[in-house]
Amino acid sequence: MDGFIAFITADTLTVIWSGLKVTLLITAAGLLLGTVLAVLLCAAARSRICIFRIAERIFSVVVRGTPVLMLLLLLFYVVFARTGMPAIIVAIIGFGLNTAVHVSEIMKSALSAVDEGQVKAARTLGFSAWQAFWYITFPQAAAYARPMYRNATINLLQWTSVVGYVTISDLTRVINQLGARSAKPFYSLFLGIVIYLFAGYLIHLIFNLTERKGGRIR
Repeated sequence: MDGFIAFITADTLTVIWSGLKVTLLITAAGLLLGTVLAVLLCAAARSRICIFRIAERIFSVVVRGTPVLMLLLLLFYVVFARTGMPAIIVAIIGFGLNTAVHVSEIMKSALSAVDEGQVKAARTLGFSAWQAFWYITFPQAAAYARPMYRNATINLLQWTSVVGYVTISDLTRVINQLGARSAKPFYSLFLGIVIYLFAGYLIHLIFNLTERKGGRIR
């Protein structure tokens, strides 16, 4: 125990904080980009235009079937190799694409879970299609999707641990460097696991608080 306490120095905490900030940035930006793209994919999947539905299905199958690390390497070393784009931006794009296909499936499932009879009743009462969606479909779909979206967010946080392969000094990479530099890999890995667990729990707590505030569909 004394050895672990001695391992936690001001320099150690500074290095870990620098890596944690990168991890949180990629997670937040990737989630935001992925959510925006997921809305577009969901709209394409529900579109009456056949080519949109086909394009969405092909894109989703290809991206979902590609390991996130392989996608990241492809973007960094092939697609954007000659552009000079910062590695962190490439990582955000990669995780945004990966997140988009998973979140779009969550959205489609949540929308399908809403009773169509309620929408038809609202239209009968004079609601426009947009009003019926905003006041009837969206609140219920959001409640259904929230637990799965929370899990997708936590998964994204964990997936970012591979960005070290494209030269990004995230939390996992600085933890490994600290372990190698101090010759105490157990202490550094233990600390890294605790930080990831705490970050995941914090995400879980934030979603729970918003769920209680917004109410639940029963």
